[in-house]
Amino acid sequence: MAIKEFFEIPKKFKTWSLALMGVGILAVVLGFFVYGTGDVHHKTRFWASLLHNSVFFLLVANASMFFICATTLAWGGWQMSFRRVPEAISTAVLPLGIVALVVLLAIAWGGHHMTHIYHWTDEAAVEADPILKGKSGFLNLKFFTVWTIATVVLWYVLGQKMRNLSREIDEKGFDSAAEARKYIWKNTVWAALFIVWFSLTVMSTVPWFWLMSIDAHWYSTMYSWYTFASSWVSGISVMALFVVYLKNKGYLELTNDEHLHDIGKLMFAFSVFWTYLWFSQYMLIWYANIPEETVYFNSRITTDHHSGAYTFLFWFQFVINFLGPLLILMRRGSKRNYTTITIMAFVIIFGHWLDFYQMIFASVSPEHVELGWLDFGVAALFVGIIMYATSTALTKHPLISKNHPFIKESIIHHT
Repeated sequence: MAIKEFFEIPKKFKTWSLALMGVGILAVVLGFFVYGTGDVHHKTRFWASLLHNSVFFLLVANASMFFICATTLAWGGWQMSFRRVPEAISTAVLPLGIVALVVLLAIAWGGHHMTHIYHWTDEAAVEADPILKGKSGFLNLKFFTVWTIATVVLWYVLGQKMRNLSREIDEKGFDSAAEARKYIWKNTVWAALFIVWFSLTVMSTVPWFWLMSIDAHWYSTMYSWYTFASSWVSGISVMALFVVYLKNKGYLELTNDEHLHDIGKLMFAFSVFWTYLWFSQYMLIWYANIPEETVYFNSRITTDHHSGAYTFLFWFQFVINFLGPLLILMRRGSKRNYTTITIMAFVIIFGHWLDFYQMIFASVSPEHVELGWLDFGVAALFVGIIMYATSTALTKHPLISKNHPFIKESIIHHT
């Protein structure tokens, strides 16, 4: 069987990616003049939308490298037939990371009109607030800046090392089993380094700094895991979309229903995992009924006229992010159906995009849900960047790592 090793970007795909980026840039420019030059409320609205989309899509793209490193540490081989797909998606970490850095640092160093997002950047407010002062040892501009830059840079550098290791065997295989073992061990070491850094950032500090510090008085020991679960299941869904797309275009000949089934199982399983964290965080805070914890949910679930603007959105997430995947992806056949997987991938990504929206906007604008053209327009920019970066990366290297020691495992994979 002839294998189509290199991807050629269809004209329609390239047009869509460029069009989405164009729409996104237009939305940012219009948003700046409509909101960014207005009063404090409008400026907060503009920058919060940029924060929402830049952080969400950066975490989603970086989830692809987490998938690669996690399966590498597990010495798994089932994913080798489509591994170049998450590798390509992870290249978007560079452009998305640059945009996110600009947005995050602009908000942190933006002066008085930005303190509605990061209240802890107001030195006078910190001095007058015992809680903020107690957190100022780590929640300060210098540490925020250094850690944010280090986070994004090391995500890219360690991810690039994993991609380089994968590509270095494209031209030549191994002369002996010892060489193959040495290669696998080197992959394992670098994957472990990425996982450690990923754990110190995505599963720990980054959600605290970038998102939870918007509610600087509030805290939750489950927040980082909750954020990770949301971006992780979205990342799997993005990977599923590209795998299905390439299959429909006649590529990835060694990827079959067995592989798609396992991708579907990950989408199903981590939708349930997200729900476990969603419920546990809420239930524990509700049960303890401690004021400094329950304040977070005032604008998210209460129904009185002073708050509760996000009540519908909060419960809608439960439907779209849990009940939908649970009822539809539970069946074996649905996880092997291209159309079903595609629809559910879009649903999951959109559902968790809304999840990140309420994380941010229910804090900066608790009285009104202002979801509108600006948010969707900015999202189009980031979707276009991911499409363009991924498709470009797919054209540069073979779609199948045919010399990898574990490729046979993927070819004979059966669930």
